[in-house]
Amino acid sequence: MTLYKEHDLGTPAMPGPATVSLEVDGHPVAVPEGTSVMRAAALSGIDIPKLCATDSLEAFGSCRLCLVEIDGRRGTPASCTTPVAEGMKVRTQTPRVEKLRQGVMELYISDHPLDCLTCSANGDCELQDMSGVVGLRQVRYGYEGENHLDAETDHSNPYFDFTPSKCIACSRCVRACGEVQGTFALTIEGRGFESKVAASAGELFMDSECVSCGACVQACPTATLEEKSVVELGMPTRSVLTTCAYCGVGCSFKAELRGDELVRMVPHKDGGANEGHSCVKGRFAFGYATHPDRVYKPMVREKITDEWREVEWDTAITYVAEKMREVQARHGVGAIGGITSSRCTNEEVYAVQKMVRAAFGNNNVDTCARVCHSPTGYGLKQTFGTSAGTQDFRSVARSDVIVVIGANPTDGHPVFASRMKRRLREGAKLVVIDPRRIDLVRSPHIEAAHHLQLAPGTNVAVVNAMAHVVVTEGLVDRSFVDERCEDFDGWAEFIARPENSPEAVEGITGVPAAELRAAARLYATGGNAAIYYGLGVTEHSQGSTMVMGMANLAMATGNIGREGVGVNPLRGQNNVQGSCDMGSFPHELPGYRHVSDDAVREVFETLWDRPLMAEPGLRIPNMFDAAIDGTFRALFVQGEDIAQSDPNTKHVTAALEALDLLVVQDLFVNETAKFAHVFLPGTSFLEKDGTFTNAERRINRVRPVMAPKTGKHEWEIVCEIAQAMDYPMAYARTSEIMDEIAAVTPTFAGVSFEKLDKLGSVQWPCNDKAPEGTPIMHVDGFVRGKGRFVPTTFVPTEERSTRKFPLILTTGRILSQYNVGAQTRRTKNVAWHPEDLLEIHPHDAEVRGITDGDEVSLASRVGETKLRAVLSDRMPVGVVYTTFHHPVTGANVVTTENSDWATNCPEYKVTAVQVALRQSSQSSPAVPAMAE
Repeated sequence: MTLYKEHDLGTPAMPGPATVSLEVDGHPVAVPEGTSVMRAAALSGIDIPKLCATDSLEAFGSCRLCLVEIDGRRGTPASCTTPVAEGMKVRTQTPRVEKLRQGVMELYISDHPLDCLTCSANGDCELQDMSGVVGLRQVRYGYEGENHLDAETDHSNPYFDFTPSKCIACSRCVRACGEVQGTFALTIEGRGFESKVAASAGELFMDSECVSCGACVQACPTATLEEKSVVELGMPTRSVLTTCAYCGVGCSFKAELRGDELVRMVPHKDGGANEGHSCVKGRFAFGYATHPDRVYKPMVREKITDEWREVEWDTAITYVAEKMREVQARHGVGAIGGITSSRCTNEEVYAVQKMVRAAFGNNNVDTCARVCHSPTGYGLKQTFGTSAGTQDFRSVARSDVIVVIGANPTDGHPVFASRMKRRLREGAKLVVIDPRRIDLVRSPHIEAAHHLQLAPGTNVAVVNAMAHVVVTEGLVDRSFVDERCEDFDGWAEFIARPENSPEAVEGITGVPAAELRAAARLYATGGNAAIYYGLGVTEHSQGSTMVMGMANLAMATGNIGREGVGVNPLRGQNNVQGSCDMGSFPHELPGYRHVSDDAVREVFETLWDRPLMAEPGLRIPNMFDAAIDGTFRALFVQGEDIAQSDPNTKHVTAALEALDLLVVQDLFVNETAKFAHVFLPGTSFLEKDGTFTNAERRINRVRPVMAPKTGKHEWEIVCEIAQAMDYPMAYARTSEIMDEIAAVTPTFAGVSFEKLDKLGSVQWPCNDKAPEGTPIMHVDGFVRGKGRFVPTTFVPTEERSTRKFPLILTTGRILSQYNVGAQTRRTKNVAWHPEDLLEIHPHDAEVRGITDGDEVSLASRVGETKLRAVLSDRMPVGVVYTTFHHPVTGANVVTTENSDWATNCPEYKVTAVQVALRQSSQSSPAVPAMAE
């Protein structure tokens, strides 16, 4: 398609019906109360000249270019800051206004470089456009006087330049940084002629608090803030709407190209999840797709000690199929299996699970969601009846109390975090439950009402204590419970027991009883209360218990089924929700229906023309154990680096080494591929055709920006392997896979590419009852009928600190990197995070003789690694923290085999460790972690 440009209406939309009628240049228009004259004019088809105004920011009124005349009013008010009134008659183009606008523009141009023909923004510059619109034909002011034309360009940021000589001080970048992103890293420094944009305290952008989200670049009307890719490659000429392939927010982007070369990613204003905002990863970190490390040809080797040899696709596919059948002939039908990826499309994931069930003939399929959010699926299904979050992201704008548990949104889900921070600045109260003092606890214009800094592994004790306060202090929403829920009385008797009181658990959790009681009362009585949680909830031995505990708390207080409330998992990867929806678990077919259900199985058997097994297959941990035992012999891994991401790395690699056949489908030869016999090159998101489903159940189109560089789509490869194993499996196009998904999955019954292209996106369930999707779940009733209260007994983790391993390690992510770093490490994001660092409390460091920047060993009962230490009081004494983005560190070398009792989700967040100074360590300044 040609370059897609959204129509900028100048100021944000106002809610409500169009009740105010007025005329603009004789054209009648009706708009909601509070709408600006500028927006009303734009809606009537008349664009008033503007520079400081844009519809993603509140009106500012500084540029004075949007002056109009209004009958009956004196002067020439700014149309961006003037609200409409009934019967108003606006004149946008009069001789008086024309002269004033030309004078204003003349002043701007008199202090601006006249290099339009060679400027990188030529053709995409609002100053240039507005000069033409206002009819500027001369500039009477020369360059003899003082000006800003010699201001030096700041090239420090890896992705964009700041050229102050071209700045018109419109404040759009400053306002975007505050209003949209919420970082407040930019300001206007000085007054009058000395006014200029400054990052933090007049620092270089790279040294400032800027998080490189791109909001300032997006807002800039000139070439002052410009992507380096545009400077180097030229202005893009066409665009394709697609979806980001990083975190579970699922931002919509315009991929803008010049020819077949991607120039930039621009956040789409109509994107349901992001509404025109982005983060450093989605906006800028797409370079990995063309990185020299990427593999484009299939590779095969007999033994993992052999060198790889490139082969043609037919050879590789035949090899995989023959080896799989040989393994089954020797060891049985259940000796092979597959792992799907949360980074692949719904259609690709569906194809893999279908291949396993129909071509392999077993249910040995699992997904990387096993190691992150499987407790979400189990816990929410037990209580609410569905394995997904309850709200859309917009819902947070109606929240009065926001509880963030075990999540770090500013690093892990930054675009949603910006929404949340906007609501917090408007007055919503915040409760953070986390062992670590994340940025949300205190950042510009935000401070948590309560930070419950609990000991790792005590989540369930804390949520039970909060519920205890609700029940024993009479804060239960009885009407909601009586009408909508069941099994309340038994749960209430359990939760009211003295052992669940804040005072009883204070010694276990480390959270002061009074603070916990105050947080519980705020949640129960503060209005609309919403819970947002992450892997700090699920990656525990009681992950499923904790999810049910949060559901209990929400039901008891009636915080389910409307805007501003709910229980909301923040999914880590772009398609965690979708990979689960597609039937990637060994016990569930697509749509979370158990394989033992005869009626459900019959639907798939009829469509797939194959008998299906009624018994669940192997989970990922079972596959590893069985491989070491010798009963599981071959594995297909789709886009997942299990050797780096899964816990207890030695155990994982021992399992991989034991396999007769390991097939890896990925972009790069990752840590897992080092143990592979076949490498099948995958496609980047820029080449994919299909859908992702984000954390709010939003199904977004992923459109190919370019043809697959490997020559095949990933689902085509999977189909060809199935066919080579004598199972007929083929589709003419990707949309046919979605049509099949819709035919067999009730929650997707109304989904099609045609509908997604028409509506932009939909949130499942999408069916006859909800043809355009379901933003808010459980409005009139729960999916299971009545919400079910489940007693959640606190059982301490078996992983305890000891004399040998006295510290507790917990892990997390950082803003600039993604998951195991395979993608972001191959971009300029390494400028912010070139290595994993160990955060350690100054007290713990002092007793070990560790100073900032020292190289230390990190050891647990299962392994040891080394990394650099950073002294930090973000964690309490006795707790250390690191990320897992770099394989050279291999943080999962030390994590253990402990897992959630219901789902086997690994207990990444609690590992007993010891930290010691390495004798060869030379102190050096530690690299600061990028934070919002």
